[in-house]
Amino acid sequence: MTLIDTLRAEAREAPESGIVAVMNHGRGRDGMIPLWAGEGDLPTPAFITDAASRALAAGETFYTWQRGIPELRQALARYYARHFGKTFAPEEFIATGSGMHAIQLALDALAGKGDEVIYLSPAWPNFAAAAGVAGAIPVPVVLDQSSNGWSCDVEKIAAAITPRTKALFINTPSNPTGWTADRETLRAILELARARNLWLVADEIYSLFHYGHGRAPSFLDVASPEDRILFVNSFSKNWAMTGWRVGWVKTHPELQQVFENLIQYSTSGVAQFMQRGAVAALDEGDDFIAGQVERARTARDLVCRILGETGRARFTVPQGAFYLFFAIDGITDSHAAAFDIVDRANVGLAPGTAFGPGGEGFFRLCFHRRLDQIEEAATRIADWMRRM
Repeated sequence: MTLIDTLRAEAREAPESGIVAVMNHGRGRDGMIPLWAGEGDLPTPAFITDAASRALAAGETFYTWQRGIPELRQALARYYARHFGKTFAPEEFIATGSGMHAIQLALDALAGKGDEVIYLSPAWPNFAAAAGVAGAIPVPVVLDQSSNGWSCDVEKIAAAITPRTKALFINTPSNPTGWTADRETLRAILELARARNLWLVADEIYSLFHYGHGRAPSFLDVASPEDRILFVNSFSKNWAMTGWRVGWVKTHPELQQVFENLIQYSTSGVAQFMQRGAVAALDEGDDFIAGQVERARTARDLVCRILGETGRARFTVPQGAFYLFFAIDGITDSHAAAFDIVDRANVGLAPGTAFGPGGEGFFRLCFHRRLDQIEEAATRIADWMRRM
């Protein structure tokens, strides 16, 4: 018996990230344009780092509020009032050690060994993998794709529900597809969850990265205060803070002690000086976000034009988030092709196989970078297609 054999099966069987595998293959190459990860190319802006630096210099390095400092929770309430038109008490927010930590806490609260959690696929792989590590069973429901784009058939979600189902995980706008639910779809999903007494875990991290009019539709637009919804979110995307690992959960006030306990037994809280930076992000960052969304919109249109002109790339122009999820005629093994694109085009893409059922044959390209890089990367990919 090896050492690995003595570990929990759920830990042993945790899958290697198909995204990281390609990153490790191409990382550090001269001239590489890395579009494989879900982040932009700008560092965290000074108004955020300065706030954290001041707090660090002032000695805010001790244990602190495990639910989050009061100032951060108040700032989250102000953020939701501005962007969602809803009034929430600061007690409805919990600071977490990243959006991924928020998801893990939601799973800890809702699902255990043998329980099922339904999610929409293709999907960011971390939710399904984290559910598996927790002993729960992730159940994918594949989004429909047609000439009209990606869509969600709520009847397919209903058909996937069993007596063991505990929760539905809904990410909209979607990573990787860019699918964005309209209010009618959100209302139908919520009514299904109500009828079946299920929890919803709403991942709306890309709500402000929406290319329609204003933010994307949210479950907050259709929900009542007593609905069983956990909102999980992160500072990573809106404010260029991917490396900070700070997020939050919005939940019903009566669940606050439960989530404080879960934080105590996982991370024991987020560093106070980092929370000061998060307060600055919320209170001073709206113009920064708006600029990033317009920059991403321009990059989206550029990459769609260049790849579309090849006549071989198939995609739906994304409504939200900052990814192009595209297929290439003649390519069925996107995993192998992603490695070849690294080797021959010096561009890093995430293979669609990393995103579960429905992702086969696709690639995810993060276009949240400066335009000259996006133009060069798209041109290299187009040239690679022509040489196939």
